[in-house]
Amino acid sequence: MSAPRPIHYYIYYRIAAPHAAAARAAVEAVLRGIEDRIGIAGRLLQGAHEPLLWMEVYENVVDPERFEATLGDLLAGRFTAFLASGSERRIERFVAPSRQPR
Repeated sequence: MSAPRPIHYYIYYRIAAPHAAAARAAVEAVLRGIEDRIGIAGRLLQGAHEPLLWMEVYENVVDPERFEATLGDLLAGRFTAFLASGSERRIERFVAPSRQPR
């Protein structure tokens, strides 16, 4: 039996301009918390032409249940105040493609 494939998380959302500085501080605290608690070094990206479109990237997560619980604890519902009207945090999960049988 093969080991489970690591999951790569891509979490994206739009930030309300008046809250950008506070949102940045909050995201940086989440990134530090994830790294401190479970050893995953996340990154924050912004849209090349939309600086208020942000994406958190967490790669090679081998314990998705623990990761998602930790992320939820660190956010604890406080982040929604920073989001642009009509935006929400969207979480996408990816894995490497399965090998094709020969």
